Amino acid sequence: MPMGHTATAQAGSGGLTATEHRLANGLRVVLSEDHLTPVAAVCLWYDVGSRHEVEGRTGLAHLFEHLMFQGSGQVKGNGHFELVQGAGGSLNGTTSFERTNYFETMPTHQLELALWLEADRMGSLLAALDEESMENQRDVVKNERRQRYDNVPYGTAFEKLTALAYPEGHPYHHTPIGSMADLDAATLEDAQAFFRTYYAPNNAVLSVVGDIDPEQTLAWIEKYFGSIPSHDGKQPPRDGTLPDIIGGQLREVVHEEVPARALMAAYRLPHDGTRACDAADLALTVLGGGESSRLHNRLVRRDRTAVAAGFGLLRLSGAPSLGWLDVKTSGGVEVPRIEEAVDEELARFAEEGPTPEEMERAQAQLEREWLDRLGTVSGRADELCRYAVLFGDPQLALTAVGRVLDVTADEVKAAARAHLRPDNRAVLVYEPVEPADEADGTDAPETDAHEGADK
Repeated sequence: MPMGHTATAQAGSGGLTATEHRLANGLRVVLSEDHLTPVAAVCLWYDVGSRHEVEGRTGLAHLFEHLMFQGSGQVKGNGHFELVQGAGGSLNGTTSFERTNYFETMPTHQLELALWLEADRMGSLLAALDEESMENQRDVVKNERRQRYDNVPYGTAFEKLTALAYPEGHPYHHTPIGSMADLDAATLEDAQAFFRTYYAPNNAVLSVVGDIDPEQTLAWIEKYFGSIPSHDGKQPPRDGTLPDIIGGQLREVVHEEVPARALMAAYRLPHDGTRACDAADLALTVLGGGESSRLHNRLVRRDRTAVAAGFGLLRLSGAPSLGWLDVKTSGGVEVPRIEEAVDEELARFAEEGPTPEEMERAQAQLEREWLDRLGTVSGRADELCRYAVLFGDPQLALTAVGRVLDVTADEVKAAARAHLRPDNRAVLVYEPVEPADEADGTDAPETDAHEGADK
């Protein structure tokens, strides 16, 4: 039977608790009781993402996320979706640089079904994986790339910026969607080897949160997951270490059919899980987190040179995080004018730091976001998995906000001064061009648009 420990509410956890257990095959299990509503969330994180991929096979982690919904040993075709939705539940999966996750939220009395389904595809997916399902999902992923990246305004901006911010050969140089060429090159044998290597119980964390009976839940987990063998062939991801500062400004100008000029930039920031990253998060929130932020007030409200201006943080644990700047210009405003104003605001903030009111507002905003995540059973299940996989301790999820609230204004100013500077960014400038049919004076032929099937 699984080994575990009892729940103890930690200071700053808001009374939330979680217990940890481990099966003999290495599967880590985290349980958190919450009887407020009669639902339960199941979340399964596999410690595999695009950073684990090798050159020539980018996009394989994301492709496999899709393949996991194409049937397993005892569930054929689209049966996973049909069974969960037929039981009144919801489900999906996502892939990032650092992990792949799968999740269901079910009525409490259907929890056993969700656990059985996840165990069946962990233990027997290869029994159903064939050339037909491989080709089907390859086409789905390629269509997703067209719809979300290649054929939408600014759609490849994230891909371009990460390629600039992380040098060639770095494990984060490419994004999880992968390239069309690599998707075409992936073989059934590649997918089978990928599954054997990464989709093993000792490379996963399973969390169950909600209206559960912990003893019964553990018994089901042991029953369905306990016999799945572990696998020891996984290689650690390539080293993502980089200097703290890029050391110069990397820049690319993109001429595309976009609605407006845009200035986007990625600043190299401290790794996730550090106090310095929390300080940088607060700095980005003050500068570009919503309509009360400095950049929105300066560019949108005061100067009226932009229609949107904001900062976001891409937290990464295996490489420097990225501070993401996104400004869409207003009318015929040129990008250099926007860039000059942004640099003025960043320099002023690095010199003065946040006001007490800005600190209070930023910390309250991040606290609300934390409460929103942990306030739902699905959000809490995801956070428990995240801290278990990336930092080794799911309990950190329950106290994360306390660490943000403990950061001082001086630390926020220091983070901005150290990282939000021109020699530490990759810059993307969008310049609109006329559509081809307008430029040559011809009308484009009419086409039927069909939204591609996706999970």
